[in-house]
Amino acid sequence: MYFLRVLPLFLITTICVTAQRNPLVVKDSLAQKSWVDSKYNSMSLEEKLGQLFMVSVASDQSKSNTDKINALIKSENIGGVIFSTGGPVRQAKLTNSYQKASNIPLLIGMDAEWGLSMRLDSTYAFPYNMTLGAISDNKIVEKVGKQIGKHAKRLGVHINFAPDVDININPKNPIIGSRSFGEDRENVTEKGIAFVKGMEGAGVLSSGKHFPGHGDTATDSHKSLPVIDFPKSRLDSIELYPYKKIIDAGVSSIMVAHLEVPALELKKGLPSSLSEQIISGVLKEEMGFKGLVFTDALNMKGVADTGKNGDVEVKAFLAGNDMLLMPTEVTKAKEKLVKAYKKGKISEERLAYSVKKILMAKYKVGLHKYRPIKLSNLIQDLNSREDDLIYEEAIENAITVVKNDYYLMGIKKLENKKIAYVKFGDSESSPFINELNKYTKVTQVNGKDIFTLNGKLNDYNLIIVGLHKNNDSPWKSYSFSKKEKLWLKEIAKSRTSNVILTLFAKPYALLGIDSFKNIDGVVVAHQNSKLAQEKAAQLIFGAIPSKGVLPVSAHKEFPVNKSIRLKPLLRLGYSYPERVGFDARKLTQVDKLVNDGLDSLMYPGAQVLIARKGKVIYNKGFGRPTYKSEEKVTPDHIYDLASITKILATVPMVMKMEQEGKIALNDTFSDLVPEYSNTELKNVTVLKALSHYGRLPAWIAFYVSTLNEKRKPSSEFYRNKPLDGFSVKVANNLYLTDAYKDSIYDRIGRQDLKSNRYRYSDVAYYVMKKYIEEKNGKSLDKLADNFLYKRIGANNTSYNPLDKFPVNKIIPSEEDKYYRYQTLQGYVHDMGAAMQGGVGGHAGLFSNANDVAKIMQMYLQNGTYGGVKFLDGRTVKKFNTCYFCDKKVRRGVGFDKPQLKDKGPTCGCVSRKSFGHSGFTGTYTWADPEKEIVYVFLSNRTYPSASNTLLVKSGLRTRIQKAIYDAIVD
Repeated sequence: MYFLRVLPLFLITTICVTAQRNPLVVKDSLAQKSWVDSKYNSMSLEEKLGQLFMVSVASDQSKSNTDKINALIKSENIGGVIFSTGGPVRQAKLTNSYQKASNIPLLIGMDAEWGLSMRLDSTYAFPYNMTLGAISDNKIVEKVGKQIGKHAKRLGVHINFAPDVDININPKNPIIGSRSFGEDRENVTEKGIAFVKGMEGAGVLSSGKHFPGHGDTATDSHKSLPVIDFPKSRLDSIELYPYKKIIDAGVSSIMVAHLEVPALELKKGLPSSLSEQIISGVLKEEMGFKGLVFTDALNMKGVADTGKNGDVEVKAFLAGNDMLLMPTEVTKAKEKLVKAYKKGKISEERLAYSVKKILMAKYKVGLHKYRPIKLSNLIQDLNSREDDLIYEEAIENAITVVKNDYYLMGIKKLENKKIAYVKFGDSESSPFINELNKYTKVTQVNGKDIFTLNGKLNDYNLIIVGLHKNNDSPWKSYSFSKKEKLWLKEIAKSRTSNVILTLFAKPYALLGIDSFKNIDGVVVAHQNSKLAQEKAAQLIFGAIPSKGVLPVSAHKEFPVNKSIRLKPLLRLGYSYPERVGFDARKLTQVDKLVNDGLDSLMYPGAQVLIARKGKVIYNKGFGRPTYKSEEKVTPDHIYDLASITKILATVPMVMKMEQEGKIALNDTFSDLVPEYSNTELKNVTVLKALSHYGRLPAWIAFYVSTLNEKRKPSSEFYRNKPLDGFSVKVANNLYLTDAYKDSIYDRIGRQDLKSNRYRYSDVAYYVMKKYIEEKNGKSLDKLADNFLYKRIGANNTSYNPLDKFPVNKIIPSEEDKYYRYQTLQGYVHDMGAAMQGGVGGHAGLFSNANDVAKIMQMYLQNGTYGGVKFLDGRTVKKFNTCYFCDKKVRRGVGFDKPQLKDKGPTCGCVSRKSFGHSGFTGTYTWADPEKEIVYVFLSNRTYPSASNTLLVKSGLRTRIQKAIYDAIVD
């Protein structure tokens, strides 16, 4: 044994040689041995020695540089190439070229710890190790390792020099940091084993590094030689611990670092990568490792300064390394290796030992059946939806809550919150603020100095501070600036507002904060990727749980393994179609159908949202607000919902009052409106009216009687500005007399009941509105806003939206040429609702698809959303029941239900439990409890004229619904 000649007695007595399986041996070992022996026996001495070298190249280098590698392959018969920076297509072409030039296929390596993007453009970046270290479920880490392995294999890379199993105890470590899984030895080991298992499962060789442990140093071995000056007992229990375990788990190779480790190597200043005691002794004999041993890069100053002209490479091989990584002088090193062989310093047995291991590794990765890399679809294959799904799962499980005073997160009682966001850091933050605003209104507040900023923040009772640092690599700056630390302290201490700090950087950034006394919540998102920002926002509002565990000690208040688990609040989250059982490719049919509608001039623009299992997986804007608009429709625009108002405003208020005992389904109109006691309407019940089985007229054209002989608004009823007695705003510069309200209800009372039992009618909702307002002493818009919209976070939902939103956020509904004679933009399209000041029980509500989905999801969840129980489950069920199906009336109480025969309001593919509604302006929403689907379609098909019925006749909205159901694959 090499090391027994030089190890001191006290070390020899601690050695426990264990039998280890060889991780390079494949199942068909006889075939492997035959191939290896055949290749080895056919090689000359120089060819055998050439196999020891793995040289560096970058696909973004000049042709003259890349050609030099080609020359080395031919002249020196090198064993492999390690690729650095560049692009995947360029690298694939070079790999194919190099393999063609080599007599024995080359072993291709890369440093791709968090994926190929560690080195290459146009490739996928997975989470850093420290982010993975925050995940409790090691199966997720295994998935990440396997996906990285798949990418490497697709690009013709056979060995990925990963995982880094250094235990990063020193926060000031300049080269490891986020490349480590953390500081807890068990966690680092478990994550390392999971990563190895995943990557090897994809057919790519793994490599544990940086042996014997680079985690507890503040020195960068690229620049000088770090000293790991700990006793053997400490090294055994910390630095060496993960290696013992990953060797047992089958890691294919170990990379030896350039470190001075006095407890393991007696010679002062000798790097571990050149130490026979450390490599042949500790690694091979003591730990029983039989896989490949690589040096760390031999061009690093930590080792390069110890010899020149090939001396370092010879020393490295003699110490026990198998492959010499990134040598400085291949030709000179090879010459000296030949001399050492001929002088007997290197025996044939020793040479065969390493070269045959290299050949065994090549066989294991399939190089005995080498095929060139296919260039077609390479970029697409390296940036797939599968990557997104794995990344999303990892990030969701990694985000860590370390402080949550007063149970602040997930945020509840939105109606009481006025939230500000303050950005720190020098990197992108828009995904975070945009995602926060999907839940409620969050305002970004800026200030040129802390006094100005604090003055503005006085208007808010919850402040979210985000530190956004560059996400390009783990070596980027991650700390708070001096100014930011001062500002955070002042923001936190100078008010009674709650403060949540969200860290989009490594946890060590928290070490720069003196105290968290006045900071109520702390979230560690670990990275500043788009998805990390979005998921942090979702966590803060309770759409996803918090599962992460702090992988390192980030502050005296936040030790390693700190974790506060938060349960979700049943709020909508945002994800990918595949996450909830959709085939995304099939969902492209939705895009096609909506665009067909645009091309057929069914509407100028539209929004479509699809959610399933509590996740919004599709939310897009199509077309433009009008046919002449330059801007495009976005998910933030709001539409006139028309009759969807019924189930989003009036029906929830009736449901609330019903469970409070303020109204009953068997109450009659005469119970609700005593003036109707002597009319035909007196015995119409709430149940029948809201089920459209009360024989009421479909609608009443109230506005017609207020027009003059020229069919223009009569001066008897209207003024062009608000005056005493004329305060009901119908449209821009058009005000109706206040007295007309009584005329509306008087005219309703004079209606005759129709002969046919089933008739869709708006009239009942005038009556409901009147009763709701009189019983509660407030207008319907205020009641619905206070009961539902504010509390559920539907901040884009409103009657009379011009009172809250800029006009360019509102989609125009029609060019009115029969009543108001103007563009209806922000004024309700429905004439009856307009004559009630824009607040109708049947129409008048404006919203976007995202807000509509929140309310529909609340119904789907039996009245609960965001931790708030808006309605009892029994109430939702009672109103979502078809009471007159035996009378061939499909409707529920307020809700539309699936057709009873062939034709109707749905695609015919939904469950009987499903419910929804449509609107005259071209809107539609439907929810299905069995499939857990919410679907929203909003358009302005009435623009420029309501006479455009192409959307209705085409059945497009339900054809889209059919496409949604056809895309389900689970």
